[in-house]
Amino acid sequence: METKNSYTGTIHGVLAHSYSIYFILFLIGICLDLIFSTRSGSAFGGEIFTDSIMVPLGLLFLVLATIIILWAQKTGRDFRKVAEVKTEHFCRGPYCYTRIPTQWGLFFLMLGFGIITNSFFIVLLTTIAFFISKFIFISKHDKILIEKYGAAYMEYKKLVKF
Repeated sequence: METKNSYTGTIHGVLAHSYSIYFILFLIGICLDLIFSTRSGSAFGGEIFTDSIMVPLGLLFLVLATIIILWAQKTGRDFRKVAEVKTEHFCRGPYCYTRIPTQWGLFFLMLGFGIITNSFFIVLLTTIAFFISKFIFISKHDKILIEKYGAAYMEYKKLVKF
């Protein structure tokens, strides 16, 4: 008999599966880019980004993503110390701007890498991974948090849309 507290039914389990999608699609993107690349550039016989501003933009995404992820993880660690959860407890750090800062961080991290390496498939599959995570795993994430925290999380969800 499966219990409700199994790892797959927890917030961390749902998020772990979500992060795994990013990793798997990242590896697939690398393989596809290697298979379909040519000597003259990236996928499909040429570079997808020819503008010189793209590499600094990719680096900016990498730095921004790292900061967002670290900030979210530090803020989330402090949340565990709260005895009675209220709406204002959810709105801390990057969680005041988005309910899924680590997801955004992963997205920008992989997107930045794809831009720097001029990889069509990494950019494409990063975007697909984000939408899979957003519409499949984050909806499960929200359901678990609503069940666990009730009205406090519902109010927070109304305040912070994405």
